[in-house]
Amino acid sequence: MANKIRTSKNVARKASSQLRSKNTSKIQKSVAGSALRNRAKK
Repeated sequence: MANKIRTSKNVARKASSQLRSKNTSKIQKSVAGSALRNRAKK
């Protein structure tokens, strides 16, 4: 069964800024990428 939990727009915005930041660690970028992958598709 597919995962029903989706990332909110606010969290996705923060995750996106984390991915663009130069001061973000690899682990933080991995978590941010996972959050964006869980974003609801329209």
